Amino acid sequence: MGRELNIVSYNLREHHASGELRDLARLYDIDVMCLQECDTNDMPERIEHLVLADSTKTNRLGLAIYYRESRFRLEATRVFALRKSMHDRVMAPAHERLLAAKLFDHEIGREILVGDFHAAPLTATNSLRRKQIAAAHSALRIMGPGLPTVMLGDYNYPWFRANLSERMEQSGYLLSFSDKPTYARFKYFKGHFDFVTSAHTRIDSIDTLPQGESDHLPILVKVGVED
Repeated sequence: MGRELNIVSYNLREHHASGELRDLARLYDIDVMCLQECDTNDMPERIEHLVLADSTKTNRLGLAIYYRESRFRLEATRVFALRKSMHDRVMAPAHERLLAAKLFDHEIGREILVGDFHAAPLTATNSLRRKQIAAAHSALRIMGPGLPTVMLGDYNYPWFRANLSERMEQSGYLLSFSDKPTYARFKYFKGHFDFVTSAHTRIDSIDTLPQGESDHLPILVKVGVED
């Protein structure tokens, strides 16, 4: 058994929390970092020991994945467009909602697949978000059939999680969420927004990290992968 992967997912709230990333990388010994709502024109090639795998291109506030260069070899990346919500159509073309990176893990001697996901906002329906999640999972299966896969990000799905979890299990994915709420913009409105869905892996723990400049709190996911 290779050592666990430390993966952090963080919605930067329109890039406001970008100044925290170096400290996060150092403090939590991060192997992979998945970011949402980052200004992709303003992301560095490196954050401490992490190197940029790829970022979305057509929507300025998009997705980015970083990885530990000493542990992984980047095999491929892909950006996937998912079904648009009405908010996307009216406000901005935010259709690039999944960024995937296929990484070869030198410590365990096999490939893994990491997806960085951002679902449609709360103005959309849970039904649309379920369709986006299912489409994202299908895309990941095509990109890395049978590979250990984790998809992290802002699922924007704070209510009726039991129904979502059942649907994920039917599709071969396990839905996991952290020990504490991950969204705290308003004093009386908190919830779990930031999830992990996984296949062919073991999710050992998910911790909610302290809040910074974002209305989302980062999550630290410890992932086990069989040799």
